Amino acid sequence: MAGRLSSVASRIIGGSGIVSRSAASSLRLRAGMGLPFGKHIVPDRPLPVNDELVWDDGTPFPEPYIDRITDTVGKYEALAWLCGGLSCFTGLGLLAVWNDKASKIPFAPKVYPYDNLQVELGGKP
Repeated sequence: MAGRLSSVASRIIGGSGIVSRSAASSLRLRAGMGLPFGKHIVPDRPLPVNDELVWDDGTPFPEPYIDRITDTVGKYEALAWLCGGLSCFTGLGLLAVWNDKASKIPFAPKVYPYDNLQVELGGKP
């Protein structure tokens, strides 16, 4: 495919056959880099147990998906972090409800002329 595209491009530009051959060979070989993750290995025997837990990208040292270097968090420590985070969000929400002036006065008070129509509404002059 790359060879055909490069030959068509060289014909449009007006280049010689040497340009098309060199472009075709360099595009086929990915400039000598090869595939991004090494060769794709098709298994010819059954996979070992827990093979899905290892990331093998073709390097000499495959690595596990789960990091076993760091200490894991215990369930009670994780529960404490979860409760602390949720309490921060709850406190922020309660602060927003407590400080919400729009819910106490849902509409702007109307201001009428003539001393807010005090006499017209039955008030004393």
